[in-house]
Amino acid sequence: MSTPLLHATNISHQFDYELFSNVDFSLDAASSAAILGRSGCGKSTLLHIFSTFMQPVTGSVKLLGHDLYTLKESRIESLRRHELGIIFQFHYLFRGMSALENIEIATLLSGEEIDRELLQRLEIDTLMEQKVSELSGGQQQRVSIARVLSKKPRVIFADEPTGNLDKETAQLVMKILLEYVRDNDAALLLVTHDEEMAGLCDEIHRLENKTLARIK
Repeated sequence: MSTPLLHATNISHQFDYELFSNVDFSLDAASSAAILGRSGCGKSTLLHIFSTFMQPVTGSVKLLGHDLYTLKESRIESLRRHELGIIFQFHYLFRGMSALENIEIATLLSGEEIDRELLQRLEIDTLMEQKVSELSGGQQQRVSIARVLSKKPRVIFADEPTGNLDKETAQLVMKILLEYVRDNDAALLLVTHDEEMAGLCDEIHRLENKTLARIK
């Protein structure tokens, strides 16, 4: 049996109230999973814990064979740069730069080359010279997805990646993400409120009443 790319055990977190507790979760290579839940239930917080950006109150996260929160910050930065792809709900693009320059920054740091076919499939190849500030929210989201996939990550964490897209484009983006996972022996963890998009993943988990339960 292969070792999961992501394995989390007994994860609990709280702010001034308990958000969730005793969460166990695993994600294998060449697989995808979605986490559903109402607004404010802690979906994004859980994603941030799994993806290096927030340490849980209790529990452990093993990511790509590393005990995540025992690593030095320099090693975590290296993971983010080379092996993780993170699609945030907000794009975090450099608005004063062109779409192409935004993607180039990620590929220069990771040592990969821009996938021109990917730009065409995402229907943004004609937008590369435009400033990010001139693009619509949906176009910016597709640029951020191209930036992530051009890095060739092993694990992709996606927080509402289709939230700013129309239904047809959302389905296209999910198709591209899932094909990437399959073709690159990678993994995708999707956080979404969209049950139709979640249904495209291999597994669905629901975060509810402070617990995470698999429903597919």
